[in-house]
Amino acid sequence: MVFDTEKSNMPFEVRDCALITRMAGIDTAINLRELRERVAVCPVECLFHHFCETQIRPTFDDPEFSNDFAVWSARNLRDRVLAERLGVINPYTFGNLQELREAVLEIIDDHLSMLPYIPWVPRGEDFRFMAATTVVFNTGKFLEAPQDLLDALPQFSHSSIYYHFIEARRRTENRTDDFSAWLAGFGKGCEDLINVLGKIDFYYLPLRVLKETIISEASLQRERVGHDR
Repeated sequence: MVFDTEKSNMPFEVRDCALITRMAGIDTAINLRELRERVAVCPVECLFHHFCETQIRPTFDDPEFSNDFAVWSARNLRDRVLAERLGVINPYTFGNLQELREAVLEIIDDHLSMLPYIPWVPRGEDFRFMAATTVVFNTGKFLEAPQDLLDALPQFSHSSIYYHFIEARRRTENRTDDFSAWLAGFGKGCEDLINVLGKIDFYYLPLRVLKETIISEASLQRERVGHDR
């Protein structure tokens, strides 16, 4: 079962990646006011790490919150209200990371204005600002047609899914995933699949679930194509 396409496209090179994390050169924060001060001046790469790279980082295991600031607020500050307000932030809805920074600061400022005292954390539980370098490497695998992508998706590693479906939004012209950007080169025959991929709410999903969702949605679209032929 194949997709109807109007033209050929360059092969899709399957890549994988890994993170090398490091301290961001910012002092740690032991209370909420210090967190606010550090967020205001930390590099945008630091914000990206704590909001976006948690999905690929092996040490991130919080099933409730998707960013480190929300996790620290809940676990260390013991502030569920702040954690929930920070936890609903989706960094991919902002035009850039500076807008994301401003949204975080606004939430913290508003929360601080309502507190009778500044909450502190016990020694050793301070927030450590980190950044990371993404190391990208080739897998030696190439896909020639849309059908190849659907067949190959189950063999993609979680980190490869992250690189092509999430991290790609920093690289592609329309802030989309690599799959959609590649499929667009085949013409209108892939429009429905591109639309399906574009509707996946990827940010709040663990990579395992995201991969399953992509495979499921793509498989359903393949069945629809088959029924329409």
